Amino acid sequence: MNNRCPTALVADDEPLLRKALVRMLAAAWPELNVVAQVRNGREAVEQFEALKPDVCFLDVHMPGLSGMEAARVIGRRAHLVFVTAYDQYAVQAFEQGALDYLIKPVEVERLEATIVRLRERLLAAKPLPDTTALLSLLVEHLRKDAVPAPLRWVHVSIGSTLRLVPVEQIDFLRSDEKYTLVAWRGEDGKPGEGLIRTPLKDLLGQLDASHFAQVHRAVVVNLRAISHVTRSLNETAHIHLKGRVEILPVSRSYLHLFRQM
Repeated sequence: MNNRCPTALVADDEPLLRKALVRMLAAAWPELNVVAQVRNGREAVEQFEALKPDVCFLDVHMPGLSGMEAARVIGRRAHLVFVTAYDQYAVQAFEQGALDYLIKPVEVERLEATIVRLRERLLAAKPLPDTTALLSLLVEHLRKDAVPAPLRWVHVSIGSTLRLVPVEQIDFLRSDEKYTLVAWRGEDGKPGEGLIRTPLKDLLGQLDASHFAQVHRAVVVNLRAISHVTRSLNETAHIHLKGRVEILPVSRSYLHLFRQM
C-alpha cells in the first residue's frame, strides 16, 4: 500500500443506514475516502469495476444481486466487509479469517475493531486470500435459507430520522402503498409510528407467530397489544388495542383466530 488514502465502496439498499455507516466511517477512519455509495449488488459490482476501491462494505441482503453474490464477483480484488442483520453467514466467514463483518445496527466499538484489522491488512499489502470457495458456500447457504432469522428490531423512518424499534414494542403493522406502517409503544408507554420499505408479506416470515398474527390482508397485529375484539354482523370483526385509538379490521378469512371469544 502506498501513501495514498485508502478508498471504499458502501452498498446498502436502505439509504438511511447507508448514510449512517458512511458518517461513522468518516468519524472513525478520517483518511478513508468513500468513493461510491450504492443501493444493490449490481450497482456495487459496476462501481467496483469503475473505481477499484480498496475496501467494500456490502449489505448481505439486498434485492437482486445480494452482497454475497457481489462479493463473489469482486473476489480477491478488494478487502470485503459484510454488513448484516443476520450473523450466521458472516460469522462463519469471519471465523475462517478471510472476511470481516458488522452486525446491524452497527456499533462504534465493533466498527473500530474492524478498521484496525483493515488498516493492518492494507499496510501489509499482501495478496488477498482466495475466498472463492468460501463465498460460493455462503451464497448457497443464503439461497437455501428459506426462513430468515427472527426480527429483533426494525429500522423505522420518521421524516429524516431513523429509529430502531424493538419488535416486542410493535403494536401492529399495516401496508401503506409502497411502504409498511409500523405502530409501536415505547418504554414510556407513548405510542409512535413510522414507515419502513419492507413489504408486509416479507416481514411475516420473520415475526414470531406465537405473538404476531395477520388479521387482514393489510394488517398484522401483536396479540399482546389487543384489548378486546368486537364481532360484526357481516362475519368480520374489529380489534381494539390497549392504549391506542386505532381500531383494526379483521377480515372474514382470519376470523377463525377469534372463534372462542
